[in-house]
Amino acid sequence: MRALLALPLTILIVAAYNFMAFQNLASLEAAAVTATLMSGATVVLTWGDGLVAVGLLVLFIELLKAARVGSATILDHGLSMLVFIAALVEFLLVREAGTATFALVVVLCLIDVMAGFSVSIRTAHRDVSVGRGSDF
Repeated sequence: MRALLALPLTILIVAAYNFMAFQNLASLEAAAVTATLMSGATVVLTWGDGLVAVGLLVLFIELLKAARVGSATILDHGLSMLVFIAALVEFLLVREAGTATFALVVVLCLIDVMAGFSVSIRTAHRDVSVGRGSDF
């Protein structure tokens, strides 16, 4: 069960994008929801927009996971780095991944890596006393 907690959830967003892009089940640019606001403006959300929105929710969960202390956190950070590297390579080399939506997914993965390491370092810093008169 702990190993499952170490799995970065951003991999689900990358996998969902790949599933949608390669299976052509729904075009990522096709309208998923259309709404008319009280101002008269029409808002059109695409499947890609929805994927990025879900990715933001997943990023929030990943940030909460980063605040944990333990050996599973180290595994989580390492796997998050691998997901980011794989997504970046896919963005650069795979034609179907060369979209603005996938670029945002890559940015989500990067923020997951950077924030995860930052939060963990800050949390660990509070747990370890460097010295009595230290300003850290």
